Amino acid sequence: MNAISKLSPAADAKVVAMSSVPMHAQIREIIRRRVLDGTYAPHSQMPSESQMMEAFAVSRITVRQALGDLQKEGLIFKVAGKGSFVAKPKAFQNLSRLQGFGEAMAPAGYETFSQVLSMRRVPATEVVAQRLQLKPRAKVFEIQRLRYLNREPISVDHSYFPLEIGERLRRADLPRRDIFVILENDYGLPLTHADVQIEAISADEDLARHLRIDEASPLLRIERLTFAGERPVDFEYLYYRGDAFQYRLRIERTEERRA
Repeated sequence: MNAISKLSPAADAKVVAMSSVPMHAQIREIIRRRVLDGTYAPHSQMPSESQMMEAFAVSRITVRQALGDLQKEGLIFKVAGKGSFVAKPKAFQNLSRLQGFGEAMAPAGYETFSQVLSMRRVPATEVVAQRLQLKPRAKVFEIQRLRYLNREPISVDHSYFPLEIGERLRRADLPRRDIFVILENDYGLPLTHADVQIEAISADEDLARHLRIDEASPLLRIERLTFAGERPVDFEYLYYRGDAFQYRLRIERTEERRA
């Protein structure tokens, strides 16, 4: 069943009529809720503007304003000559807080799981040694994981730790627990802050295979160095699917005060 057949004129019109919230905002929220809860399936066709005008008893301008807001949010997309379609909603993580993947996703109701791809001692690359404040070619502990969100692969994580921390993680329940939680609760390492860099890259053959996407598909590559106090304890390369995940950050504007 597509989104068109799930439009309920009587129910929707009643909701709109009984509220003091602007009409376009109500329609936007009704559609957003149905996209996010799966009532309107990804890539299904949305009702036409005429059908929505009739269902909600509003003008074409109001319908277009609601659809325009949803398109800006990335919840729907338009195809010339065919109408509007439901986009696949993206999960997101707020960068204003230092959280593990599971910590960030659980409050939104997402199911998370990790598949450990490898755990081993390796010589630190120049970058890894510098970030962890170790001597060049010093041994570090590397953990590679495939992270799942609602049972779909969402990221490949390459994490590097000083040996004394990494060897302890070998025995941890990494499939079900965030490393951040383990470091703090099990090892007594209070995490204080992280340095983060984000860039767009294309998936190579190995990443594409793990993430079940086409080679050269867009990825978000996050480089993150996490500290406990002033000591770096975790350096990571995180490769997120660009079609299914996004990071968000709120930036405050402050005025410079002149004497």
